[in-house]
Amino acid sequence: MSFATPFLHAASGAYVHGMALGLGLIVAIGAQNAFVLRQGLQRAYVGRIVLFCALADAVLMAAGVWGMAQALASVPGLARALALAGAAFLAAYGVNALRRAGQPVQLQAEQGARPAARGAAVLAQAAAFTLLNPHAYLDTVVLIGSVGAQQPRALQPWFVAGASTASVLWFAALGYGARWLAPWFARPKAWRVLDGVVGLTMLALAALLLRHAMGAG
Repeated sequence: MSFATPFLHAASGAYVHGMALGLGLIVAIGAQNAFVLRQGLQRAYVGRIVLFCALADAVLMAAGVWGMAQALASVPGLARALALAGAAFLAAYGVNALRRAGQPVQLQAEQGARPAARGAAVLAQAAAFTLLNPHAYLDTVVLIGSVGAQQPRALQPWFVAGASTASVLWFAALGYGARWLAPWFARPKAWRVLDGVVGLTMLALAALLLRHAMGAG
């Protein structure tokens, strides 16, 4: 009993530390968050996307804490390749979003039947936004990984659990909370504005990633 109480106290501290750091890094405007928000507004495959993004973050955080941060830092060519691939993907998505913004097509916030192929395509986009985004690796693998690696070995799983909980809470709030905005987004003009903002954001992020890749080269 005398041993369990100090350990639980330390474990809870590591858990809260991980959650606070995770929230501090993930709660920001970015490509992945914009994608989850749009899917949440459409109410299309929200559960799958939230689960995928949260699990991907948990895996990257765990990998960072248990050794991948050092490996990624020692291979600068890999970081440059990820930046180039991410810039290309974001640029393509941004152009498509701007193209949708210019089309007077009514988009519905709530959709009916959805074919399985479309669900697979949406998950593929979620994977691209997650895995082709160097900032995701910087946040999860490098930053969270380096901080978590400084925790005592027995407390590292608690730290990872706390950071992973932050991802689950954020993506769930972003995906499912978006439906509160559904009445406003029932108007086609609102969707066109959203697509315009998303498109410009993606192109800006692509430019930043390209600049980062060129600077790293």
